[in-house]
Amino acid sequence: MHSALSSRAAVFSVATLLSLVCATGADAATTYGPLPAHNPYTGPEGTATMHGDTGSSDATALPGPGAGALSSHRAALASACPTVLVGSDGYPVALCTTIFGRTPTVHLLDPVTGGSVAELALAKGSLMGGVYAYLDDHDRLVAVDGNHDLLRIGHRRTASGGWELYADSSFSLASAIPDGDTVIGISPDWQGRVWFATEGGVVGTADDRTATVRSITLPVGEAIENSISTTPVGTAVATTSATYLLNADIDGTPKISWRQAYDRGPGRKPGQLSWGTGSTPTFFGPRTGSDYLAVVDNAAPTENLLVYKVDTGGKVCSVPVLKAGGSGSENSPIGAGNAVFVAGTYGYPYPALPANAGPSVPSSGTFYGGLSRVDVRPDGSGCDLKWDNRTRSAAVPRLSTGDGLIHTVLREPVIPGTNATSALDPYYYAEIDPETGNTVRTKWLGSGFIFDTLQMAGTIAPGGVVYQGTTTGVLRISAG
Repeated sequence: MHSALSSRAAVFSVATLLSLVCATGADAATTYGPLPAHNPYTGPEGTATMHGDTGSSDATALPGPGAGALSSHRAALASACPTVLVGSDGYPVALCTTIFGRTPTVHLLDPVTGGSVAELALAKGSLMGGVYAYLDDHDRLVAVDGNHDLLRIGHRRTASGGWELYADSSFSLASAIPDGDTVIGISPDWQGRVWFATEGGVVGTADDRTATVRSITLPVGEAIENSISTTPVGTAVATTSATYLLNADIDGTPKISWRQAYDRGPGRKPGQLSWGTGSTPTFFGPRTGSDYLAVVDNAAPTENLLVYKVDTGGKVCSVPVLKAGGSGSENSPIGAGNAVFVAGTYGYPYPALPANAGPSVPSSGTFYGGLSRVDVRPDGSGCDLKWDNRTRSAAVPRLSTGDGLIHTVLREPVIPGTNATSALDPYYYAEIDPETGNTVRTKWLGSGFIFDTLQMAGTIAPGGVVYQGTTTGVLRISAG
């Protein structure tokens, strides 16, 4: 084993022990139950997708930084980096979009320093295209570029001892994608096919082993603006009007198992990127990890967490959330066991919006923040709001069942006691007790635009390291 990886394994063992001693949350094995099943066609559990697993639970068994002083390092990449994944070799792979030119670019990061050791530019697509990707079981980044090519990007040592990124394979999806449309989300199923969804409502499967593409088109007027989720029971897709569970025929053609419409409200809310749900659908549950499916609607003035039974599509509950702050969310919920956590983004000042975003209703809003916990009752008869507060999360939170904490980044006002946002706002790494919603530890990361985490997802890696994308690069946060 590479010496750096050996040292990381040792740190992981120490961090695990410290987390068991120092965690403020309860033992997740008894409190939260199983996470969605690990997909055999992805890389390591917890670090192979933006949302932790293909079920998009936004939860992981890996513990975050243990006890002791926290440190952070910023890798300046002149790019916004929403996706940071970690392969079985310990090397993080980041999919970023350059500030100038908005070119999707893959970076291989040094696991010790977090700095870029290799990069590879991809064909440019839309603002949201080139955001969602995953690592396959060979540590290759799987992504769709602006030419509608399904790429598997590997990394290897060069003759000089450095690193390079390269396209190990390429397979065109163009036959299934209408002109002007773009792939938004991808995720593998348990047969090794890659499911994909386009902004225009095309949902399909691609098998690059057999050069086969099969697709269907969802009802006219339903756009897909977030990624998709897969578990052994099916593929979940949320459009701007409804939530779907799909499966595939023997030849790979998608078919709809159930559809549930939701309240999309009068328009896009400030702090959201589209008119409809901001959720990548979240699989969760206390028995299999995929008993339920959750999304947040776009009802006004108060949004609702919607929970469905995966097997039938029957609605378990509709619970108003984010009542303490602005009620709007662009983020996928966290789901683990019977618990669901929803983070608010209402009023978040994005520097850019998709071309088709349209005006917001109302035209502007204040970023008050918000975080809610909803528990599904043990007998499945409904759900209850456990707590609701105004935590100003500036990232997609991640629950660690290994240390019993929620990990995120907070954006605080530069003038305490106000709600305004500015280019000088400070950002703090934060750990939150999921039982109470209280913040139990913070670490100042920096102030100003270059540290803006822009509601992007962080990844907890082995060794208690947190990788968090910002508007200008990647932060590496660790203890000691």
